Amino acid sequence: MYTFKSTISLSALLLIFNSLSLNAQVRKYSNEFLSLGIGARALAMGNAQVASVSDVTSAYWNPAALVHTKNDLQFGLMHAEYFAGIAKYDYGGIVLPMENEKSFLGLTVIRFAIDDIPNTLFLVEPDGSINYNNISSFSAADYAFLFSFAQLSNIEHLSWGANFKMVHRVVGDFARSWGFGLDASAQYRPGSWRFGAILKDVTSTFNAWSFSFSDEEKEILSATDNLIPDNTLELTLPKLIIGAGYEWVFKKNFYVRPEINVDVSTDGKRNVMFNLKPFSFDPHIGLELAFRKAVFVRTGLNNYQTATSDFDDTKISTIQPNFGIGLKIKSITIDYALTDVGDLSQSMYSHIFSVFVDINKKNEGTEE
Repeated sequence: MYTFKSTISLSALLLIFNSLSLNAQVRKYSNEFLSLGIGARALAMGNAQVASVSDVTSAYWNPAALVHTKNDLQFGLMHAEYFAGIAKYDYGGIVLPMENEKSFLGLTVIRFAIDDIPNTLFLVEPDGSINYNNISSFSAADYAFLFSFAQLSNIEHLSWGANFKMVHRVVGDFARSWGFGLDASAQYRPGSWRFGAILKDVTSTFNAWSFSFSDEEKEILSATDNLIPDNTLELTLPKLIIGAGYEWVFKKNFYVRPEINVDVSTDGKRNVMFNLKPFSFDPHIGLELAFRKAVFVRTGLNNYQTATSDFDDTKISTIQPNFGIGLKIKSITIDYALTDVGDLSQSMYSHIFSVFVDINKKNEGTEE
């Protein structure tokens, strides 16, 4: 029996390739897998992180915040499965201070992939018969490598950071691309306030696509009225994310940390809360409750969208709720998030876990 994954065939992917056939195209939602978010804490808080993040995931959310990691070495791991396990999302990161303890380096690796996609190019034999033994499989995988740097500035409570990122995307043996880009960020933390900003793809990120088909594959594609895509250059336009948060402390043991972020996209009108061509404004709201910085309860709202009702074609608005918990035991932190990543007519909830490990704890004098 065919599953949902079986419907993702090579022909469907060719539609994507054909849309890239023009040189140096600006693509809306280009490299969008880098907007999904990493870390169960962040996902539980609706991806509202840019102002308050202070662990190894800062390399992704706001590299300037790497200066607030309180250890000589910290690494994190996460595995998530979306859409009933069809899509796999994996993350690994590490951060360590330089000798002056005012500069920090980070490395982040991300993989988002759909595996075991049926290749039906040779399903039909030359005589017109169907041979299921000719079906093979391939993967469509996106990889990102972030090399991060953070530095405490001469201005009190202010830090800045940057990412150099490489993006590698592969679709079986048929297509692949390499892309390069830069992110720049800052974080300001006076007292209990938290402010942050990151400008992703500062100079635009360039993805150079190349395609490779055998003569036999080209013949089949031509016979089935599929265009053979040309090598192309895909551009990812800058995106600004700004955020503000606060930390209330009650009786030295209880902490309340609300945060709000706004994503400002520059690639045209998106299905988000506010639009002002060519800008789109997408808010995120998150809240974390902590006890002794060891037990955490989190919630958040994001992914506001407008859609058409299945019943009477009226416009309806939806928003994605998220929940999560966390537990820190000595040098190990385990976070869990329950996120709704389903479509508007049927929800499919994802259970996401992430683990962070601190090594060689430093003195508590470092600012949080």
